[in-house]
This record gives sequence, structure tokens and C-alpha cells, in this order.
Amino acid sequence: MKLQVNIQILQLSFLALLFFTPLLHKTISSAPFAAVLHLLSANLRLSLSCTICTFISIFYYFYTRPSQVYMLNYTCYKPPPHRKCSYQVAENFVSRNAQFTEKTLDFMRNIYLKSGLGDETYGPAFIFEEDGVPTLNYAMQEAEEGIFSSIDALLLKTLIDPQSIDIVIVTSGSFSPTPSLSSLILNHYILKPDVKTYNLSGMGCSSGVISMDFAAEILRSSRKIQNVLVVVTESITLNWYSGDNRPMLVTNCIFRVGCAAALITNDPSHRRVAKMELVDSLRTHDGADDGAYRAAFQEEDEKGINGISLTKDLIRVAGMSLRKHIKILAPRVLPLSQIVHYAYSVVSAKFWGDESKPIVPDFKTAFEHICIHTGGRAVIENVARVLKLDDEVIEPARMTLNRFGNTSSSLVFYELAYFEAKKRAKMGDRMWMLAFGTGFKVGSLVWKWLQNSSQEFDNPWNDCIQNYPLKT
Repeated sequence: MKLQVNIQILQLSFLALLFFTPLLHKTISSAPFAAVLHLLSANLRLSLSCTICTFISIFYYFYTRPSQVYMLNYTCYKPPPHRKCSYQVAENFVSRNAQFTEKTLDFMRNIYLKSGLGDETYGPAFIFEEDGVPTLNYAMQEAEEGIFSSIDALLLKTLIDPQSIDIVIVTSGSFSPTPSLSSLILNHYILKPDVKTYNLSGMGCSSGVISMDFAAEILRSSRKIQNVLVVVTESITLNWYSGDNRPMLVTNCIFRVGCAAALITNDPSHRRVAKMELVDSLRTHDGADDGAYRAAFQEEDEKGINGISLTKDLIRVAGMSLRKHIKILAPRVLPLSQIVHYAYSVVSAKFWGDESKPIVPDFKTAFEHICIHTGGRAVIENVARVLKLDDEVIEPARMTLNRFGNTSSSLVFYELAYFEAKKRAKMGDRMWMLAFGTGFKVGSLVWKWLQNSSQEFDNPWNDCIQNYPLKT
């Protein structure tokens, strides 16, 4: 896109040069003082033409360049303390569920203990009730609590009038009620009637990054000043699995309640108060490959019970998709020295018989901070292995998994809040958000911090950040 704009600018400049040079020559020749003016050198006339062309080019560039996209602020939902889902709470709930066999219970215990989740994560309301049945009413309660709490805190922090919201994007990994969740928001906050609403569903854990990218595409392509409300949520309630298919039981053990909201704008006057500027974004999709397509799949088991199957192939697929993703992203974000080094290793391996694999570029040279997908301990470790990241870099992902679990689409926002609670991000720092999703998809957002990070009143880490990182 940038290359195309530059070519258009050069073409326009050249045409202007051809047009204005003869025109200036004719004007000068017909002037009363032609004899004096003819003494002006051709270089001066050319300079005048170039000046005019430069002015036109600059005007054209600023008029046609994409709008800058800013995140005014964001917020993460923190459920009340009585919704904490410790190991003992989870054990008590599944133990009184007559549908689970002892062998199934042992499998879930084993998965839970290896998951990397701690005792401070949050579960949906139904597991704390005597009947323990995941009904639609409980699902709507989960959605409303997370969505309304997040938006209320966001509006309070940004002081944005709901009537100034032009677009609402709501994403949920799988929960899509009727009326839609965006209609729920419009009705609750009495938004203006011409607000545009979008509902994204079935995107899995990558949908938070995808929805932000979608908002940015809308804002970049518009010359009109607009504000976009992005809400990312999930329904643990309706994704609870009560069968004995092992790949489907994994979701019961690692997914937890979470929701986040963000306000995105292309208003340049808000740059001074915005938290971050979106520098780049990338989405890749490997759905054409059958293995990737079915690595995380919602279907019925042999007894007709609906569930989301997370196969053993998921980690391999995530690594394969990540490698393809960074091949596209790397040239756009890495410094030239890293690109040259990587290119040399590729040429050596292919043409000169070097048996070693091409090196993995050092992404720490491109980013001061990295928000890694907190899908599970194995996922975090695999990303660290592929990207050659040390324990310090993956610390926020591991701690977020321990404190909040896998919150699906909103997971990168809880990790972002960890950086802020630790006050690690400084003005000018670059941050990479990386998330995976069903399909199989990989999404990246590249941010630039416009101000120093701060621990705000609604940061979900406020009451416990002093305990992290954990020593073991």
C-alpha cells in the first residue's frame, strides 16, 4: 500500500514538472521585462518547478496517507472474589457431577495440575450453584457481568460520551445469542441509532487481536473522525463439556472467565491522551491445511454431547503456523542487521550446503515487550522455543496464565495489564501482541507506547501484583 502511494506521488510530481516548466517559460518570455528575466538561468526555472512539484507531492501525501490509529484506553473485567475457582472448588464441582467417571476425573485432575493455572482464576456462576447446570441464563449472566463492567470502567477512564461511539465490534469465541451481544450493548447504553455494529464469533482465542485489527482497518480507510468500541468476551458456561472424550475435557480444565473492552480512534487530537498507537498488524490463516483446520474443533462426541476438541496436534500446528507468520512479519518489524543475518543463513542453508537450519531472528531487537498467547503452559513453552525467548520475556504470559487462566479472546489484555501493573512500559517502547485461534489463525498487533504505563484503579492485578512473578 505504501509503495503504491509513493509511486503515485512520483507520477504526479513528474506530470506537474512537465506541465509547469513550459508554463513558467512562456510567462517569463511574455513579460515586459523579458530581456532581464531571460537572464535567469534554466536552473532557477527548474528550481521553481521542483518547488511547486514538491509542494503538490507533500500535500498529496498528507491528504491520502492512512489515518493513524490510537488506543485511548482499555479495561479488563475482574469477577468478584466469590467466583474464584481454586483447585478445591473445581474438584468439588466435578466430583459431584454424576456424569463423570473416576477415570475421567483422574484425567482432568492431571491436566489441571500440569496446566500452569493457580488458585486465583475465576469460574462461571453455574459451578457455584447447587444444580450446577450450564444454562443459557447463566451464559447471559456471564456475558452481561463481564461486558457491562468492562465498558463502565472504560467510559469512566476515557470520559467518552456513549453518543460519540460510531462503531461497536463485539467478538466472542463461540457465544452468539439472539439478539446479538452488540445489540445488548446498544440497548444498555442507549447508543445513537446510526451506530454501526459488528459481531465476530467462532474465532477462538485470536478474536481479540482480530477485532482490534478490524477496527484499525475501518479507521485507517476513513477520512472521518470515528471512535470504535471493541469488546472481547467468551462464554465458559455454554462451552462446558460433560462427556468423557479426553480432547474435549481439556477445555474444562484451562478456560476461565474473562472480558476486556477498548476504545480505538483515528482522532489526531486524542494522541496526547492515548495510551498507544497501532504501528502494524498481521493476520495469517492456515485453514487450507486439514490438520490445522481440525486442531481445535467444535463438534459432538460419540454420545452426541457438544464440546471443543483440543487435539494433541495443536502444539505442532501452533508452531508450524507461527513460523509461517513470523516469516511475513519479520521483514516489517526487524532492524536491517537482523534481516541481513537471517537472509544470509537462509542462503547458506539452501545454496552452500550448510546443514544447519536458518537462524531465528532475535525479536527482542524489534520489541521491548512481548505479549505471548497464554493458551496454556505447553503453548507458552512452544512459542518460547520457536522464537528463542528466555524466561524473562515469557514471564508475563506465565504469570497471567497462573492468575487468570486462559481467558480466550481477552487473554492478551490481561497480560498487557501485567506490564502496566509492573510499570515496565515506557513512552516510545514497542510492544508485540501475539495470539492464536481456531481455524488455524495467528494474529499480531504492533504497538508504540505514547506514554509511560501506569497502574490504574481498575487494573485487575492491583490486589496481587506484589506477589508476582512467582518464585516457583
